[in-house]
Amino acid sequence: MIHKPQPDEHAPYAAGYIGLVDTTDVIGLLEQTKDLTYKLFSGMSNEQAMHSYAEGKWNLKQMLGHIIDTERVFSFRAFVFSRESVELPGFDQDVYVNNTDFNKRTIQNLALEYKAVREATLFLYRSFTDDQLLRMGVASNHPVSVRALVYMTAGHELHHLKIIKEKYL
Repeated sequence: MIHKPQPDEHAPYAAGYIGLVDTTDVIGLLEQTKDLTYKLFSGMSNEQAMHSYAEGKWNLKQMLGHIIDTERVFSFRAFVFSRESVELPGFDQDVYVNNTDFNKRTIQNLALEYKAVREATLFLYRSFTDDQLLRMGVASNHPVSVRALVYMTAGHELHHLKIIKEKYL
């Protein structure tokens, strides 16, 4: 059980992600969403995955690529901060999506990558001690705890699953 982080453990924007997590079994939630998200995307055709709900918005391949990128960033930050208190730079999600071509890949390939990244994230997050979960670093010019990053990982995915259900499917 990992208790929710306090407001001083994360940037204000992260409260939106953390607030979507309504359980202290955040590891269990990450396991559940791994299966749900994998099934959702691996069951799509490439044509369906190229769908965007509006001009200038990401298509579903790009959305999944963004989820993968963000999980890597959050889990890297959690790994680093669990070992040392340092400052890490921010990342611009649009730059990351624009500097790769998720559309050249199949949606099944992206879904497999998502699943592999999530499994690696789960191994890492399960390894943290209570002390490590409370350790802090700075990311994007804001203090953040390891446990906040765990919750942010889960909440970020829930945020995008909600958008997908409301606007794409």
